[in-house]
Amino acid sequence: MATIKDIANLAGVSIATVSRVLNFDDKLTVTDDTKQKIFQAAQELNYIKKKEKNVKKSIYKVAIANWYTEKEEVLDPYYLSIRMAIEKKCASENIEVVKLSPFFTTCIKEVDGIIAIGKFGDLEVEKLRTISKSIVFVDSSPKSEIYDSVVCDLKYATIDIINYLEELGHKKIGFVGGKEYINGNKEIFVDRRIRTYKEEMQARGIDYKDNLYIGEFTPQSGYELMKVALGDKNKVTAYIIANDSMAIGAYRAISEAGFRIPKDISIVSYNDNITAQFIVPALTTVKIHMEFMGETAVELIIEKLKDRRKIAKKIVIPTKLIVRESCYLVNKNL
Repeated sequence: MATIKDIANLAGVSIATVSRVLNFDDKLTVTDDTKQKIFQAAQELNYIKKKEKNVKKSIYKVAIANWYTEKEEVLDPYYLSIRMAIEKKCASENIEVVKLSPFFTTCIKEVDGIIAIGKFGDLEVEKLRTISKSIVFVDSSPKSEIYDSVVCDLKYATIDIINYLEELGHKKIGFVGGKEYINGNKEIFVDRRIRTYKEEMQARGIDYKDNLYIGEFTPQSGYELMKVALGDKNKVTAYIIANDSMAIGAYRAISEAGFRIPKDISIVSYNDNITAQFIVPALTTVKIHMEFMGETAVELIIEKLKDRRKIAKKIVIPTKLIVRESCYLVNKNL
């Protein structure tokens, strides 16, 4: 397991800078480029080294389509991890990679296929289709009867979290999440985590409407939403937070309000970023195999290009709840 010192050495920065960046210290003034180097170093040190294979004689040219900016990528390393895994896998398979800018304004010709990372609506799919008809989507599955896709099982992950919290005795469970948009930022993407939370609360006969807080997938938004939640005094004893970056902000808001994690409020998140194991208390979170999602996407595009497969594949990657120190066993008789 990588240490903060290892990450600092690889990124060429101080240990203090690494610690503050990994904890999303908004008072730290460093460039986005430096932040990205630190996150990349952290991810690289967690990679399982494999012997490179050079068995392919043909070289494909694949475009990576991002639906987010580099600044957004730094604030939420989820997509950074996927992209880096794709680039690394492509390098090992002797595949040339080019990048499409957000909204696909970059003019690219003669690519064999596209790996599209993020959420995409019909408008974005049609734009991508004009560049190449061989597309693999990662983290969403638009037109799954036509295009390959790799997604994680967020429905099961959310149910797993709720069951875990209920086993600990929590009756009032809140949710802190974010909005994402498709079709030129005009349409809200339906978040499987939020949808499942609503469905499960309704199935259990629990009123959730006053305990649901939606903003953006950033540490700052997590901080602001948790401040609002604590101010509402809804007696929520546990919060599900949509990603680890938001959880960092929520930690700060809870601490500033004079509450303790997990004694007063339990927190569970998603992703299991490198930060999750270093914050105090260590964050209980759902392990999403971002690197494996990226590698699988490359395998699909190779198969698609090599075999000219006509039937689309949708691969669902399982998740795992990583129990650490941010949840507490409450009195079930309360």
